[in-house]
Amino acid sequence: MLELIAACVGIHPAAEQRECEEIEWSESQPRAASVRVRRHTCDCQPVAYELCQAGGLMFVRRYDRSDGVLIEESEWLRPPAAEHLWTRILLGQAR
Repeated sequence: MLELIAACVGIHPAAEQRECEEIEWSESQPRAASVRVRRHTCDCQPVAYELCQAGGLMFVRRYDRSDGVLIEESEWLRPPAAEHLWTRILLGQAR
């Protein structure tokens, strides 16, 4: 597995930190608005993330393929707050 990650060129979130914030995830819903993926992590691991934008708001979408495929979303936030959440996920400070 380590060789696979070394060959990846995508972003890999850091390991979960000791005092990690727990994100409240909700089941992903079909949207009438067009959702744009602004950033994403590499999908070589069982859990991958996307920073998404729609209608002037942003959210993080999580794909968990540990046991089937579970797609969840964070709350919809103003862009600065969503960018902050995205950074915390990448640093392992929020999951």
